[in-house]
Amino acid sequence: MTSYAQDIANAAAAPLPWEALDGCNILITGATGLIGSCVVDVLMSRPGSSFHVYAAGRNESRANERFAPYASTGRLHFLKYDVASPLSSDIPFHYIIHAASGAAPREFATHPVEVMKANFCGTLNLLDYGTSHQMRRFLYVSSGEVYGQCASETIAETDSGHVDPTLARSCYPSSKRAAETLCAAFADEYAADIVIARPAHVYGPHFTESDNRVYAQFIRNVLRGEDIVMKSTGSQYRSWCYVVDCACAILYVLMLGQKGQAYNISDNTSSLSIKQLAETIASLAGRKVVLDIPADDEKKGYNPVTRSVFSTSKLESLGWSVAGSFRDKMASTIAEAQKITSRQ
Repeated sequence: MTSYAQDIANAAAAPLPWEALDGCNILITGATGLIGSCVVDVLMSRPGSSFHVYAAGRNESRANERFAPYASTGRLHFLKYDVASPLSSDIPFHYIIHAASGAAPREFATHPVEVMKANFCGTLNLLDYGTSHQMRRFLYVSSGEVYGQCASETIAETDSGHVDPTLARSCYPSSKRAAETLCAAFADEYAADIVIARPAHVYGPHFTESDNRVYAQFIRNVLRGEDIVMKSTGSQYRSWCYVVDCACAILYVLMLGQKGQAYNISDNTSSLSIKQLAETIASLAGRKVVLDIPADDEKKGYNPVTRSVFSTSKLESLGWSVAGSFRDKMASTIAEAQKITSRQ
């Protein structure tokens, strides 16, 4: 098992054309979230770089704490910004990685309108800004949820399944789909250079306090010395991806992806059911799994898709690959999360 810091260093050493970023300004929205903050970690760990990273988010105190190790570099800048509003700045962001999105199931159940605004209006605001401020490439961090309930055993980028537009829970996949189409429209009408990343279910140590995705809940259980409380039978089968592998993949898509194309991001060795996920985390911490039937308001935020396994051959054609086992990466995640908890 390697540490989170070692994994970041390995990602920063990936054989990519890093020189393309020299002297550039890179904007990352959702920079204090799970994926966005990891992308910041990788970029800021790249030795000898001359690019500047602008970490945009709404929570300045969280950003100051999360990115404290980079404060003295002079290359990381926090930008207090809510993507639901137009961006007011005169900085030319040459590369924009749009990773801001409400991804917690609780938000889907309680604030579906705000989720849709962040996904669609946020993308519109950033594309408007980028196309008028020397943007070279825009990377939209979408979601594997855009596929909906898909008949394919293994889902490729050209597949499409059913999403019920009459359900409030569809706020997330529907607005992600719409935002992807908006990207395509900007590419067609304004010749914007846009690529799309579609991550699977991502796990890692720097989840936020409000994140109620299952893996985050399970890790909180074991860090408190509790058994894992599972709110369903756990039969849903998913592709998972370690956040450092995901961040590295995003940089592959940013620097090597084909203009106008979408790329799945997942770890083909890490497809498992929610029950298997819970059992793995419990076994790593010496705990057990117990079932607790959720209340109706909790169920409203649940993803109705029963199977979601992605093909990554398109991404792998860019040279991206993963190494290491799911169990070791989850062990590293728990160990790093324990360090974070002990510092708080």
